[in-house]
Amino acid sequence: MTDVTIFPQLEIPETIAAGPGPGNTDARVLARFAGAGLADHMHADVLRGMQECKFMLRDVMGTKNVHTFGVAGTGWSGLDVMFSAVMPGDKVVMFVNGTFSGLDGLTVRMKAATAEELAANPMDPKPASVTIVTVPHGQSVTGEIVEKALAEHKPKWAAMAHWETGSGRINDIQGFSDACENHGAMGLVDAVSSLGVEDFRIDDFPGVQGWASCPQKGICCLPLTYAPVSFTDRYIAELKKTGTRTFVHHPILEARHWGIIDGKDVEKGAYHRTHSAYAVAAFHEALRITLQQSVAQRAKDYAFHEAALRAAVTAMGCEVTSNMTSLVVLNLPRDLAGREMELVQSCRAQNFGIWPTLSEPVQVRIGILNLLNERAISDIVMRFADAIEALGGQVNRDEVRNALNGYYSQAMAAE
Repeated sequence: MTDVTIFPQLEIPETIAAGPGPGNTDARVLARFAGAGLADHMHADVLRGMQECKFMLRDVMGTKNVHTFGVAGTGWSGLDVMFSAVMPGDKVVMFVNGTFSGLDGLTVRMKAATAEELAANPMDPKPASVTIVTVPHGQSVTGEIVEKALAEHKPKWAAMAHWETGSGRINDIQGFSDACENHGAMGLVDAVSSLGVEDFRIDDFPGVQGWASCPQKGICCLPLTYAPVSFTDRYIAELKKTGTRTFVHHPILEARHWGIIDGKDVEKGAYHRTHSAYAVAAFHEALRITLQQSVAQRAKDYAFHEAALRAAVTAMGCEVTSNMTSLVVLNLPRDLAGREMELVQSCRAQNFGIWPTLSEPVQVRIGILNLLNERAISDIVMRFADAIEALGGQVNRDEVRNALNGYYSQAMAAE
């Protein structure tokens, strides 16, 4: 008999997910996940849950698009479904200002490449039909940038990340939508980091035909549940004309799993790809929580607590370069410059999960996903102060506490 190794039972400690995402899953969501019965995937309650998820998701996203549903997997799965409509030879303008919009750009280049272009460089194709507009790290994509590029290139598709988590920048979604309308382009938006954090309705941006997000950031669900997507009738009509070269991530076929057939909701659900009762229950509860709190209130809470975190790290001598409200992206004090990765690894060793940026220049990212209270923000701040001091940096803790306490005290007085 061949020797086999059976490892000890895996124990994973509780950590503070204080990075750009995944975020901290709500305890109610975890309870629903663990409490779901081991049901047949066609059980009536599973089908009802999927129907209710679909309807709640439309309210969260602010849309009447029938083709609004969850793609099993992470945000990458949702993005792949959205970009599946891009066919070889399609003319596309992609706006890149960080790591993740850069990866979206790679996806677009792979899908738009002809067979010859893909074979010439399979892992990094350079199709002639795709224009990548690169905006420097730490800057936002503006409406003016989009307008100029679309006026020049007249593409079929235009694509952009709404919030670029790689550098912590919010891009101009209104300007993007307007430019797409002006030039007849079909907009595709990566809303992985903005959905459930910023207060917006996707139907207010008619230049955008496809949206893709993820479960584990603003929706605060488990990483492997459902990535929200939504498509307009124009997108679906175009897809019907051109087809797409995927079966698994075909938007129309994927919608059938959620009881969306021939552009209409099927009353009792439909046969589906063995969706898990656990995942359905978790996603259902995450959407319920979002609607109970309201997207508008969540957006206010994120802006409120991000300002507190910003004030505290600034008091430590850090320079914040981001404008998102779910995280701060910062440069360390000058005496610690160049030691960002060392600091991040030190924090992770203490079960304090902050992140570096994944492209140059290397910065530190501290997130507050589902950590929207004074106690959580104070804990993050003091842990970060400990990390700076452990590397030999100087922190005036009194000044930091005054910045934090002063912010919250002033806010309470204003109420």
